[in-house]
Amino acid sequence: MSAFVWTDARVRRALGLRMEHAEDGVEYTGVSTDSRTIQEGDLYVALVGERFDGHDFVADALSRGANGAVVSQPAAGDPSNVRLYPVDDTLVALGMLAHHRRKALDAPVVAITGSSGKTTTKDMTTAALAATRRVHATRGNLNNRIGMPLTMLAAPDDAEAVVLELGTNEPGEIAALAQIARPDIAVITTVGESHLEKLGSLEGVMEEKLQILRHMSDSGRCVVGDEPPALPERARALCSRVRVVGWSERADDEGRPGQPEVDVFGKYAFDWRGQRVTAPMVGRHGVANALLALTIADLLGVAPRDAVRGLANTEHRALRTEFRRIGDLTLIVDCYNANPQSVRASLEVLEAQGVAAKKVAVLGSMLELGDASRRLHEEVLVDVLERDIDLVVATGAFADAAPAAVDASGDGSAAAERLLTATEWSEAYPRLRDRLTGDEIVLLKASRRVALEGILPLLEGDFGHEEG
Repeated sequence: MSAFVWTDARVRRALGLRMEHAEDGVEYTGVSTDSRTIQEGDLYVALVGERFDGHDFVADALSRGANGAVVSQPAAGDPSNVRLYPVDDTLVALGMLAHHRRKALDAPVVAITGSSGKTTTKDMTTAALAATRRVHATRGNLNNRIGMPLTMLAAPDDAEAVVLELGTNEPGEIAALAQIARPDIAVITTVGESHLEKLGSLEGVMEEKLQILRHMSDSGRCVVGDEPPALPERARALCSRVRVVGWSERADDEGRPGQPEVDVFGKYAFDWRGQRVTAPMVGRHGVANALLALTIADLLGVAPRDAVRGLANTEHRALRTEFRRIGDLTLIVDCYNANPQSVRASLEVLEAQGVAAKKVAVLGSMLELGDASRRLHEEVLVDVLERDIDLVVATGAFADAAPAAVDASGDGSAAAERLLTATEWSEAYPRLRDRLTGDEIVLLKASRRVALEGILPLLEGDFGHEEG
């Protein structure tokens, strides 16, 4: 297979521009949307955002070596003698370029979405496949209409599998991304109440996620989790070949963990296709994510033994159910995302710690829940107060929900004694510090913008052991 090269004709064909103006001998070394990191010979795409306009930097990109630019309006400085590709919308054009690259790829494409567990499942899938395949995958969580196309555009010619993460916070995003990716394997980890500000309701979230199944390749196959119960049923209505994974009877026989055992830290081992698997991530949801990854590897022909061996090499990311030690404190740092489903999963991890230490949950707001925010914070906080957790620190929207949650909990007076509330986590910290003896297990859980990990250096200062 010959190497893929962006030529002037190829760019025009991808963007639907007139071919009679194509110039022979014009090639691009890559596609970039950032004038600051442009490489010699790149094609620059001038994106327009809320706080920037890439058209202001076309001249900069060209001066740094760009060989042409995709634009939707006149560029700053009116550069002359420059190869410009006029389009109606440069963001759409970026997707069109990525789709053209996807069609030229001689590798299966896996696309993963879901309300929780997308990045973890993507990382586990990448590891399971990498035991025997050259894998190109989304870096971090670059899963939006800029990051996902750039990931596709960066796919090397020798890739033997491409693993993409697809994110959304408003209607239409998954459809747009899936139309670009045309996945051979489409994956929905789970559906829960997330991004309700724009998606409106759980049904709105479900409809948005299901779009990935409507835009697969012609031979596409589906893998979905078993939660909520409606997900497998809805998936089967759209996809003739569905694998269902999880803990319940809704999951396929080979999609459930066999002979599961959990240690005192909440880490599971289980049987799968004749192999004993240790889940790379703690908690029942870590098992579900591992089973999704192993099922994807199975569909792509990776031998079970190799997939399990690869799974053990999963990269562990900061702020995602990350265990840390500060002195004699054990921290479970899960500050990258928060919705009702993921908060409950994190609480299960905290509860599963079978050691004798007291358990503390420090909670920050779950964002982008729209009109349902107060109700959902109250419901989750009631759940927290009814669990075997010794101290609960409720900040932000959880603090606002505290009075109603205490009233609704089984024993209001006992719940109130275990509860600290504050508008900001920084305001709560002095009282939290005074309640800690230094040997507890502490969960930190909040949405990314809350920056709850800011507590870590404070804990380090108060409970870290000085070396001398």
